[in-house]
Amino acid sequence: MKITVCIGSSCHIKGSRQVVEQLQNLIAENNLEEKVQLGGTFCLGRCQEGVCVMVDDAFHSVKPETVESFFKTEVLAKA
Repeated sequence: MKITVCIGSSCHIKGSRQVVEQLQNLIAENNLEEKVQLGGTFCLGRCQEGVCVMVDDAFHSVKPETVESFFKTEVLAKA
C-alpha cells in the first residue's frame, strides 16, 4: 500500500506536516512498515480540499484531527 501526502504550500498551511508525523507513528505502532510506503509530493491539484492524501489511487482529504479515523478506515482495514 502506498500513501502519498501533499506537502505543497497550501497543504503545509493546513497541517500536512502533522498528518505525516501522525501517519509515521501509526504505521510504526501497528508494525506496518513492511506493508505501507509513506511518501510526500508537491501539489495533487486539489488545494481547497484540505491536506490531500492518496492511498494507492484513491484521493482523501485529511486534517490533523482526523488522521486516526482515516488510518483506521483506509489503512488498517485494508492492510
